[in-house]
Amino acid sequence: MGDLLSALIIFIVTLSALSYIFMGDWAAGYGGAIALRSVLWPMLFQPLIAEHQLLVLVPLLLVVLLLTKALRGNISRWGNLPVGYLVGVGAAVAVGGAVRGTIFPQSVATMNALNLHLAARQGVSPLEFLMTGIFMLVGTVTTLAYFHFGARPRRNRPPQRAGWIAALATVGEWFIAIAFGALFAGVLLAAATALAASAGQIWQFFSILLPHG
Repeated sequence: MGDLLSALIIFIVTLSALSYIFMGDWAAGYGGAIALRSVLWPMLFQPLIAEHQLLVLVPLLLVVLLLTKALRGNISRWGNLPVGYLVGVGAAVAVGGAVRGTIFPQSVATMNALNLHLAARQGVSPLEFLMTGIFMLVGTVTTLAYFHFGARPRRNRPPQRAGWIAALATVGEWFIAIAFGALFAGVLLAAATALAASAGQIWQFFSILLPHG
């Protein structure tokens, strides 16, 4: 009985997720239920009701103001406050995360790419370490050159990049294409794996219901 109930729940959840292609309300309702149970209740309503934490009234007020954006008229302007707060916090988190989690570590890794002392400590062949470091350095420099949008103005003609910037940008375009291709392949593989797992769960559900000889 337990296996049948578990398989039934998995079957319903899988169909609800897949039904977004045909009826998006099912998946949206499921997402709303998850948000209510996993976010709103434990982080907002429970501290307010059970623990009497009045500070959570601030996010509750912001949520109520945000709901006014769905209304028409001047009342929807009250929703600009939480929207501005969300955008500001999101931008700050994104910029801070990009600087501390991406730019600084990648800059340090690029600088260490040609550090032979580091190769000796890691027990890596100096030639192999240099080849890998040069490849990383060329990829980093040419990719940054691709996103360099400075150009010299020309009379009666569109602006033109400097020749050496254009050459580096061409090489960087290949690095970007290879990186995006690898990312797309990873996403496609993950989606295929998830689809196969969902199909297996549906088959498991029907295999429990079908009579066994």
